[in-house]
Amino acid sequence: MTKHWVGIALLSTALATTLASCTMQAPEETQEASVSYAASGYAAKSLPELAEALQAGEVSAEDLMREYLTRIAVVDRYGPNLQSILAINPDAMEQARALDAKRAAGEVLGPLHGIPVLLKDNIETKDNMATTAGALALKDNVTGRDSPLAAGLRDAGAIILGKTNLSQWANFRSESSMSGWTALGGQVRNPHMLDRNPCGSSSGSGAAAAASLAAGAVGTETNGSIICPSNANGVVGFKPTVGLVSQQYIVPISSSQDTAGPMTKTVKGAAMMLNAMATGSAKTDYVAALDADSLNGVRLGILRFSQGENADILENFNAALKAMEAAGAILVDIDEFSPAAEGFGNKSYMVLKYEFKATLNEYLADAAPAVTTRTLADLIAFNEEHADVELALFDQSIFEAAEALGGLDTLEYLESLAAVQSSTREEGIDALLAKYDVAALVGPSGPITPRADPVNGDVWPSWAGSGSLPAIAGYPHITVPMGNVHGLPIGVSIMGAKDRDAAILSYGFAYEQRTHLRPEPQFLKNAEARPEIAAAMKRK
Repeated sequence: MTKHWVGIALLSTALATTLASCTMQAPEETQEASVSYAASGYAAKSLPELAEALQAGEVSAEDLMREYLTRIAVVDRYGPNLQSILAINPDAMEQARALDAKRAAGEVLGPLHGIPVLLKDNIETKDNMATTAGALALKDNVTGRDSPLAAGLRDAGAIILGKTNLSQWANFRSESSMSGWTALGGQVRNPHMLDRNPCGSSSGSGAAAAASLAAGAVGTETNGSIICPSNANGVVGFKPTVGLVSQQYIVPISSSQDTAGPMTKTVKGAAMMLNAMATGSAKTDYVAALDADSLNGVRLGILRFSQGENADILENFNAALKAMEAAGAILVDIDEFSPAAEGFGNKSYMVLKYEFKATLNEYLADAAPAVTTRTLADLIAFNEEHADVELALFDQSIFEAAEALGGLDTLEYLESLAAVQSSTREEGIDALLAKYDVAALVGPSGPITPRADPVNGDVWPSWAGSGSLPAIAGYPHITVPMGNVHGLPIGVSIMGAKDRDAAILSYGFAYEQRTHLRPEPQFLKNAEARPEIAAAMKRK
């Protein structure tokens, strides 16, 4: 038993009783009126609070694991049916008991000892779970090896609770894709409003972190795939400098842009996870670097050119800026910027397609023996053969376009890579920081998330924010909740220069400590479940 809810067999008789009490209420409208899916007990706490409770002996890792497994069954598989988790680690409970025994013997592995975390299902672990990227072709990809980030979390005492659903192939299969959908896991639902887009590609990680299904989750980003779902689901998301977290044994898109990063309820929780995930000999203590007064006297460049025109976002964004100003920050408006490279958008997309073909072919060649698709061309043929499952909602146009390209020695690729990196680095973020003499750049994290649309694919409103700048540059970027609009979360972004990860985390922490605006999910069916919207929608 390795995949797709086989781990539910872990749940105890007590859980079965819990499930029965939650699912035996007949009419749907009765359930909505009488059942609350709000987190309670230890599941409601943040990662740092849980670490303190475990250290103090207030809760055991076994009891905490049982609480999360119960909540996953009630909220993710049944009830609101978030579909945010693809697989449960069948050995998670046994590992929790073993960690409790180690603690009792005075052997504490690290700050995350006994903390359950979830990994996006493109990240390998040596646990008995496949790494699928949500694709039928990789359903048997059980490699038995830890990615370095999984090993780092494990060494710090964390338990890999399971794997989260995502946008299939990290949202790099089709130009008409639907964020949060995979052939293996179906559609991830946003816990704040169930018919809303959870964004991607780390959709399940964002939804699960928001819905308190684990203490923290790991996402991956190529261009917005940590920041956007964190924004849409109302959690903290941190995209590190590319290279800080090893990408080995992670299903890839781009060798120049891919990175994994933490998604949690709090900035401190993200810093604790990053401490474990970061690689290299000269490690920084990102938790120790957090300072609630770190914005005092710091000049911040406000990306007014990217703030958009949505009145609700602007109101919340300006309130966030006032909070930063009250914390001592000096705000400097930046009214205009455009990438220097001609045809920047086409060039940046071309880079991803070239790198995707090369890196995916390398990954597939080294996948588990049971995997039969060993090249991108094999994968395209497999999807055509299984079109009723894989191509049910959208095509594989990106796969086909990437397969038609040459290798990474192609002049078009080399010139495009140089142009887009220069435009976002030396002539982009670095230039803005120097020109305006600021330490970091600030903007909205994204738009208010729209409805999920299986007919048209993703249909987004006018974008707010400049997340592509740090994504393509490979520079650090954090989003922190700054409020909500009719129950839908929105976040504020802080980004900076290469390797300024500790400072960016600390600036986000200082803002968070002044505001505490993370909204708790309400699991609403749709916008009309909000009283003010329901009243306005009725004929008078």
